[in-house]
Amino acid sequence: MRQDRNFSTASEAIARYFKEASLPSQQETLGQIVVEILRSGRTLSRKTLCTKLLCRMEQARGTEAEIHYQQLIGLMFSVERES
Repeated sequence: MRQDRNFSTASEAIARYFKEASLPSQQETLGQIVVEILRSGRTLSRKTLCTKLLCRMEQARGTEAEIHYQQLIGLMFSVERES
């Protein structure tokens, strides 16, 4: 099944994730994951980002790393609030 979604909406959502990442380390992690996804030839989407984050969380060594990935996954599902 092919998903034809508005790519500008997906791009805006991904940009929002980066904007909401509060710590440089969160932004660096998201950047690394985006590079991995794009280099593998896959389409950048919420699904691919979450999949990579979940894999990294499963392989995390230590509670701090798990929390880091959990917070990033939380960004994927946070609701944008209007001011």
